[in-house]
Amino acid sequence: MTTLQPADAPADAPADAPAGPQVRVVGMRHPLVRPVLADLAVEYGRRYGHLPGVVERELTAYPVEEFEPPHGLLLLLVEDGAAVAAGAYRRHDARTAELKRIWTHPRHRRRGLARRVVAELEAAAAAAGYRHVHLTTGPRQPEARHLYLAAGYAPRFDLSADPETIGPLPFRKDLLG
Repeated sequence: MTTLQPADAPADAPADAPAGPQVRVVGMRHPLVRPVLADLAVEYGRRYGHLPGVVERELTAYPVEEFEPPHGLLLLLVEDGAAVAAGAYRRHDARTAELKRIWTHPRHRRRGLARRVVAELEAAAAAAGYRHVHLTTGPRQPEARHLYLAAGYAPRFDLSADPETIGPLPFRKDLLG
């Protein structure tokens, strides 16, 4: 895993730095987060806009402090000065982190960035003492469902059921450590 760096870390990467976007830990109010949240609102609106209030509830359901250490974390993958992928976790319970806001910029999809975000969040959550990860995704996000299954998350719903009849699709994963 990458060593997590604060958002104000120097932009020049050391010679042995991994190729591709750099991981930055930021607060929810950081300027690089605004376009992420705006794009999430558009994405959720396109998929769930027929459900009144769902977009606003999803993006404002938790105080921003829940995504800050010691119980939470928000990270960005930054390339050429812009966020290309992001994700966060918050405390679900004393032993479980809940992943939220997993996002990849539309022009940067199919590069494995979401998988990298999930792996970075899992490593950070384990380092913070969490032993499990919980998350939910919407029934109209089949690519997210595929991502979590491929990343080893256990579905907490009947995979053969029509996702539209279930509502939010819960997943869980035990962390090593």
